[in-house]
Amino acid sequence: HLCEVWNWRQPSGSLKEYPCRDLLLRLEEWGHLQLPKPQKRNGQKKKAKDLPLTVCEEPFENYDPSQLSIKLVDTPQDRMVWRALVDRYHYLGEGVMCGEHLLYLVYVNDRVVAALGWGSASLRNPKRDSYLGWSDFTITKNNLHLVTNNLRFLILPWIKIKNLGSRILSLNIKRLNADWMNRYHHELICVETYVDTTLYHGTVYKAANWHYLGLSAGRGKQGNNYVNNKTIKAIYVLKIKAAGKRQVKVQA
Repeated sequence: HLCEVWNWRQPSGSLKEYPCRDLLLRLEEWGHLQLPKPQKRNGQKKKAKDLPLTVCEEPFENYDPSQLSIKLVDTPQDRMVWRALVDRYHYLGEGVMCGEHLLYLVYVNDRVVAALGWGSASLRNPKRDSYLGWSDFTITKNNLHLVTNNLRFLILPWIKIKNLGSRILSLNIKRLNADWMNRYHHELICVETYVDTTLYHGTVYKAANWHYLGLSAGRGKQGNNYVNNKTIKAIYVLKIKAAGKRQVKVQA
């Protein structure tokens, strides 16, 4: 209701419910208002670890590239499969996908081999902003919805197919803009990701021709301040083409 009164909306027109909830919680934290106790509802989101999952864990090393397909997660059943897989086999777990986001499952024939998740871009990334020609923070805020972050990329641990990761990324990028347009009614100009260099070398992104921009500052949000409390990560970005012939408009 508050979003409707303020006309507080995403670029797609949907209400900014998550930021509004965050604002209300902060106002309560600062002593400006008292919120009612959270309501427990039937049908609450199940924890990913409790979701049923049956997958074939036999080693898989050879495949026909023509059998590779990427499916947009658009049903409750597919979302449960995505959540269960990523929670069990990705080192970060499923996490929270808020705001505009798209999830994908990757198959070889009818066998799932990978999962990807795209979500909100990082608010502050000077290296990315310089790469895109965004000269100040106002430009970044006006155009951040044109960038998405590859928040999750999981190839199941028993899948040992050479060059599969870069092939999956390339196929996903080819359809990403069209899928984003269909879901959120605007296109993208760039994708980004952050690779924990203590665990990975970013080989998949390099092979898929993403650009390495350097290392992050290792700063994260804590309350209203930014502090050095995060792992320093390698930043990779890739400019992508619009699904149609028109040029995506960037606001000054």
